[in-house]
Amino acid sequence: MKKILTILGVVFVIGLMVYLNLQRGEAAIEVQTEKVFRDDITQMVTGNGKIFPVTEVKISARISGKIEAIYVGEGDSVKAGRVLVRLEQAQYKASLEKARSSLMEAEANLTLAENEYQRAQELFKQDLTSKADLDIAEAKYLQALGRLRQMEASVREAEDALRRTVLVSPIDGVVIKKNKEVGEIALGSQFQEDVILIVADLSEMEARIEVNENDIINVNPGDTALVEIDAFPDTVFQGIVTEISNSAITKGQGTVEEVTNFEVRVKLLNRLPDFRPGMSATADIATETHRNVLNVPIQSVTVRERKVLERKLSPEEKHMQASLDTEGARKTSRKAKDDLMEVVFVVKDGIVEMRPIKLGISDDSYYEVLSGLTEGEEVVTGPYRVLSRTLNDGHRVKVNNRKRERGRDSR
Repeated sequence: MKKILTILGVVFVIGLMVYLNLQRGEAAIEVQTEKVFRDDITQMVTGNGKIFPVTEVKISARISGKIEAIYVGEGDSVKAGRVLVRLEQAQYKASLEKARSSLMEAEANLTLAENEYQRAQELFKQDLTSKADLDIAEAKYLQALGRLRQMEASVREAEDALRRTVLVSPIDGVVIKKNKEVGEIALGSQFQEDVILIVADLSEMEARIEVNENDIINVNPGDTALVEIDAFPDTVFQGIVTEISNSAITKGQGTVEEVTNFEVRVKLLNRLPDFRPGMSATADIATETHRNVLNVPIQSVTVRERKVLERKLSPEEKHMQASLDTEGARKTSRKAKDDLMEVVFVVKDGIVEMRPIKLGISDDSYYEVLSGLTEGEEVVTGPYRVLSRTLNDGHRVKVNNRKRERGRDSR
């Protein structure tokens, strides 16, 4: 009887071991993987905006008047110096005639005062008049001279006002906007524009895009960019950053959807004749490139609590991780409240190892790896739910990359 019980016990233990092994095999998690490799990586900053001419001039009157004629329309090409708009001139011609008449009167008065002053000087030399009379004659002469100069200035002012009734183009370009029609009043002002036409040089265009405040610190004048314009879906245009605004553009201020952006101007280095101001554009700005660095897929990087990671580290690894922290390792979620760390899962012999990594710059698909991985190691890239929630250090996995390959083929 005892022998039978012993045999049954051995059979139970063996059966339990087989069952557990089978369970482990069934519990293997199916994942997709990719190997770490070396290549160049370029950090990109993306922004959306519109296409505008680099140079555009607003044509407005600096004097008030009724528009008598507009000689161009939207889309017309113009040369520098061409007459674009003419205002009514009758009032300004009359003002000029009045100023010229006043000038003639001032010249006559000056001549009379000068003759009287010369006679007073001669009489004074002969002791035939007093010093007081001489001073009075001199004062009248200087007064007439001042009046003459005042009238000369009035004539120049009236001539300038008359010239301003004719508006000409200061540049070679194209009329891109017409705001007024013949018969309307141009509200001339020295301090506020009442724009009649806008003339632009369409030979040089730029994309004015908005970049998020978190990315703007990476953008610098001279950075190269690739610009896509919605109207030309199959064409990518080369560009260069020429200007970065110091003033923020805030949308949804005071709400949970508040966004702060900065305007960046990207000059296009090549162009098509059908460019139109206001076309929608997207610019990818290359802010930094690192050569021959380790690349790891973005989707393979996830986060785990630091305390979970520390439980699996050896004393040497903990010391290395502490040194990484003091060097300023990349922070997740702005030094997340839960003290999270960035990790990847490395596959070795069907078992995953959770490993902390230090990351550098990134592009749309890959991170630069500064430490924590070596070339050729295989990291888990998906599924997302498994990688972000289920997978832990020591889990058994089954690699199935056919899904990932089919996904690439379908793209």
